[in-house]
Amino acid sequence: MSDGFLLIDKAQGWTSHDVVARSRRLLHTRKIGHAGTLDPMATGLLVLGVGRATRLLTYLVGADKQYTTTMRLGQATVTDDAEGEVTAASGVDDAESIQARLEDAVAELTGPIQQVPSSVSAIKVDGKRSYARVRGGEQVELSARPVTVHAFDVHDVREARAADGTAVLDVDAAVTCSSGTYIRALARDLGTALGTGGHLTALRRTRVGPFDVSRAEPLEAHTAALDMTDVTDVLRAAFRVRTLSEEETREIRFGRRIGATGTDAVVAALAPDGHGVALLQDAEDRARPVLVLDPA
Repeated sequence: MSDGFLLIDKAQGWTSHDVVARSRRLLHTRKIGHAGTLDPMATGLLVLGVGRATRLLTYLVGADKQYTTTMRLGQATVTDDAEGEVTAASGVDDAESIQARLEDAVAELTGPIQQVPSSVSAIKVDGKRSYARVRGGEQVELSARPVTVHAFDVHDVREARAADGTAVLDVDAAVTCSSGTYIRALARDLGTALGTGGHLTALRRTRVGPFDVSRAEPLEAHTAALDMTDVTDVLRAAFRVRTLSEEETREIRFGRRIGATGTDAVVAALAPDGHGVALLQDAEDRARPVLVLDPA
């Protein structure tokens, strides 16, 4: 199969670029992209598009994400995660008091919120990545952005000691959020709200849109070509589906409009034999192809 999707369970220490580069070598193609990066510290689901499937990534990047995470209260770091230098270590002297306020602090960070991204994010500032500026010694202040935390569920809270002896609380949680939400920033803001400082010590992405990490494979175990998910299967999983007539299929393959889908959402169009043809979106009472996967 020359076109399709790879569901990779990324190992800790690998960059998203490492995964793409390794996949290119295994599949003997350079036409591979991903639907959202993971930091080297993070593990879990990385969705790759191969061949013509890369054209669908634009429509998957914005999908909701799900994570499991451990947030450490009592220390703040320059990167908002465990890879950065500790910048403050107030500790947690009264763990019982902090735990009593934890539920309210989590509630304040759930729902539509304004979030300031981590300064070591890949956001560009005057044409240069924010993380590159921070590593160069610059002070970077990013503007708040609207994101939505659909669910922020705390599963466990443990008292612990950091490497420097600081008394801390480790909070295990599951987070479901909109695309563009920084879990590192969520840990930072939780620590700020509780007056302890906070950062991320573990992060695993378990879902991207309709794709679950249980379907993913570790890349480092592969020395030969990888198994891919067919483009049509992805269309069925990620979009509402409309099966076209033979005449409609012909029109869409030529880039022409057909009868409206009746929804504002992007719809996957399938030919009568079931294979994916295009993505459709209504405009002026007609459905127009916004992406033709099987052109005439």
